[in-house]
Amino acid sequence: MKLNINGQTHQLDVEPEMPLLWALRDELDIKGPKYGCGIAQCGACTVLLNGEPVRSCAYPVSSAAGQQVVSIEGLAQKGKLHAVQQAWIDQQVPQCGYCQGGQILAAVALLKKKPKPTDEDIDAAMTNICRCGTYARMRTAIHAAARQAAKS
Repeated sequence: MKLNINGQTHQLDVEPEMPLLWALRDELDIKGPKYGCGIAQCGACTVLLNGEPVRSCAYPVSSAAGQQVVSIEGLAQKGKLHAVQQAWIDQQVPQCGYCQGGQILAAVALLKKKPKPTDEDIDAAMTNICRCGTYARMRTAIHAAARQAAKS
């Protein structure tokens, strides 16, 4: 099956029910999406599918065929970090960093839908789990990215 991952087309010979996470990590060596829980609860495996956050550990690879998949590796463009990635750095969001790729992609999807989110919007959209508890810094970074995008 053909997959479009981070703007590149890949032909994979895998079982259709294989989780997208394992196709990314094991078949394509894309390591940004992480295995956390395996039941689509924690969000460490989050990727964007046509701009929407998807928990790739429970998403069949066959359902991603013909779709646009973006992992954290594909977010920066032409060597320039996405505004959310830069805000994450500027606000020193990560502690251990394990969940942060999924967190960033969830924030990107939120800002696409709501360019000026409220704290309540952020709390509702950011459902990924961070064991280090960097939620306050994430919220600050999302507001900073929104302000930066508004200036652009």
